[in-house]
Amino acid sequence: MPRRREIGIVTKANVPKMRRVEIIRLVQHPRYKKYVKHRTICYVHDENDESRVGDQVEIMESRPLSRLKRWRLVRVVARGRAELIEKRKEVEVELQAVSRGESEESGSETSPPAQSTTE
Repeated sequence: MPRRREIGIVTKANVPKMRRVEIIRLVQHPRYKKYVKHRTICYVHDENDESRVGDQVEIMESRPLSRLKRWRLVRVVARGRAELIEKRKEVEVELQAVSRGESEESGSETSPPAQSTTE
């Protein structure tokens, strides 16, 4: 019997080689016929630490690897928005550092030294 494969989104990546993946599915309510979101949480073994929070990943069922882990990462389907946010933060930090460096150099030349007012 082939192993099950699912696609989900990484929600936690705190522990090395371990990811928490949510598989979201729509189920029709038996009486009201409205579609309701159901989620399944799987703990996944990520050998090379490829995935990050927000990534869409494909996982495959495997033998028990630990107390919680019963799935393995197959591939990263799509990168999530968390990676884009991290890149944006890095760029902002670099820009702030550059602007601070310019303002310190120009500010030290024009401003007079601070004087103490002790009487």
